[in-house]
Amino acid sequence: MPVSGLWSRDFQLFFAARTVARFGDGMVPVALAAGLLATGRGASAVSFALGAWMVCFAGFVLFGGVLADRFTPRRMMVLADAMRLAAAGVLALVFALGAPDLWLVYGLSALSGLGAALFQPGVASMIPQLSSDVHRANAVLRIAESLAAMAGPAVAGVLAGLGGSGGSGLIFAANAATFGISGVCLFLIRITPMPGAGGGGSMLAELIGGWNEFRARSWLWGVIAIWTVYGVTVLGPLIPLEAVVVTERHGSTVFGIMMAVNGAGNAVGGLLAMRLKPRRPLFAGAFALFGVTANLLVLGFDVPMGLLAAGFFAGGVAFAFWLVMWSTTVQTHVPPEALNRLHAYDVAGSLIMLSVGRALAGPVAERVGAREVVFAGVVMNVLVCGALLSVRAIRGLKRIG
Repeated sequence: MPVSGLWSRDFQLFFAARTVARFGDGMVPVALAAGLLATGRGASAVSFALGAWMVCFAGFVLFGGVLADRFTPRRMMVLADAMRLAAAGVLALVFALGAPDLWLVYGLSALSGLGAALFQPGVASMIPQLSSDVHRANAVLRIAESLAAMAGPAVAGVLAGLGGSGGSGLIFAANAATFGISGVCLFLIRITPMPGAGGGGSMLAELIGGWNEFRARSWLWGVIAIWTVYGVTVLGPLIPLEAVVVTERHGSTVFGIMMAVNGAGNAVGGLLAMRLKPRRPLFAGAFALFGVTANLLVLGFDVPMGLLAAGFFAGGVAFAFWLVMWSTTVQTHVPPEALNRLHAYDVAGSLIMLSVGRALAGPVAERVGAREVVFAGVVMNVLVCGALLSVRAIRGLKRIG
């Protein structure tokens, strides 16, 4: 049973691990964009590097869910942090030495994505074990991660501005250190493994069992089905296009600042989610996602800096509010013994097409224009929000607790 209240010793360690790792993660898009563009590579190289991470993440996260049941989520998360520390450390070295071969950058990004696939399933299942107030725990984590994400790109932009690809080496070195700290914090957590989890059959049988649990919940697979379209048309292209468009128009430092502004919006979205506990959380979250349209529009036009920042901020508020509503819904409506595997199906279903969107964003933008890709995303964002609100199983799902 979780400790009554929020700030138990173990939750504090988990909170520290997630916050410091998110700080490092926020640096990565800046590091890749600055390092690859400074060495003469274009938007395609940035998209493929981010896409390599996402392909491995989405492709192996289902196995991460099964392994989390077999060996406990905490152990798998510590192992994942060790893998990601190694990948970020090598990236730091190769960027510090000059212009690395693209195959090496893609390979190390893929290794980091594999580590993330082993890490992610445990995030959802550990929160209900660490806190009795799941909604508040998710909101607090979203606020802290958002503030860390706000600081990470800002620091990365400064480091990138100091030394081009050499600055990218410094960024990846800091990223590696954050994974080390996260791994130590997670190692120190002491929680009792959940009874009744997987491990009693073959990996294939456990994957099938997870699929049957997933399929039995129409609200869950309905959101994921809609989210696959959202991933390839909106969320997937968004980060590569932000990195390339803002860096080319204003430089790496401004891109870092805009990512920090987006992080500030995330923090405000988390605060709103903490104060508001809507009776129908998925309805409220889907309605909030209309705010992502503002983030897209400011990329489509060469707007003044103030308006650019406003769009990034609005997108951050909207997406953070949705994430708290969605995470809390999954963690409270799914039984604990199935949560690792169901969360893995959730992540895989959501992100497989997102990886396709990230990989294709650069080449498509180079062929038809970034502005056209952005405006297509605006239309799809509105349509996806409408689809989420139109499905009764999604919009009508009641809050638990």
